[in-house]
Amino acid sequence: MTTSDPRVTYRTEHDGRIAVVSLNRPRYRNALSFQTMDELDAAFARAVEDDEVRVIVLRGEGPVFSAGHDLGSPDMTPRQPSENRTRAMYERTWQLDIAHYLRYREIPKPTVAAVHGACLLAGWMLASSMDVVFAADHTEFLFSDIEYFSMPWDIGMRTTKAIAFENRFMTTQEVVDLGFVYEAVPAADLEDRVFEYARRVAEQDTFRLRMMKLSLNQMQDMMGFTNHIISHHTGWAVSRSGSGTPDVGEVQGRAHGIVAHARTAPRNPKSSRRGDKK
Repeated sequence: MTTSDPRVTYRTEHDGRIAVVSLNRPRYRNALSFQTMDELDAAFARAVEDDEVRVIVLRGEGPVFSAGHDLGSPDMTPRQPSENRTRAMYERTWQLDIAHYLRYREIPKPTVAAVHGACLLAGWMLASSMDVVFAADHTEFLFSDIEYFSMPWDIGMRTTKAIAFENRFMTTQEVVDLGFVYEAVPAADLEDRVFEYARRVAEQDTFRLRMMKLSLNQMQDMMGFTNHIISHHTGWAVSRSGSGTPDVGEVQGRAHGIVAHARTAPRNPKSSRRGDKK
């Protein structure tokens, strides 16, 4: 990938009925920079505006779906000093994470994520904002109490507590058992299986699909989903604040520390146990 290559690519398949949106930063493990998120915005908007498109597939080029936030690629620029660290943290993370993912969740067409290799931290948030998630076996999953804290809704409240308190990776089979991933597929078969599913979705009536998605999202919102996301983000920004403005090295160290600590934990100690869904 060169600096002139798009961070996100777009194409259609199945006579224009399936839009394929691909993270295109394999050199940087599909890290999610501000620029990448803006290109994702444009790609999803393009799919929504195209009346022929009935379903959107999100995937990643290279060995992983996404390793999370961009912490060191050329997209990163020095941050300007701020007199108010909390305000700076809040505004930056609202723009990068909360606004984007709430918007992706509300896309009025079915969205399907094809996850492989690694789905870490912000990568989990991005996958969570899609409607249906397929994953290659042997994919690594990791979440934390990060900005878009969808995990209690993804895998259940008590399971989230247990895993977040310990901070560990999750296996593909575990996240299938817990309901975050719809189906685990051998890596070599992932895209074939995802497009097989997408073609079936594309055969359905588009207005019915839109109303079904709207109803399910509204049901979740009546239970408090969006209010919880916004509330958690506010508390998260305050908890990360302090004296002075965080520099890039501090942010990198925090994220790397989460990953490094998670590597020390045992994997999937109770893979056959299903998590609560409430």
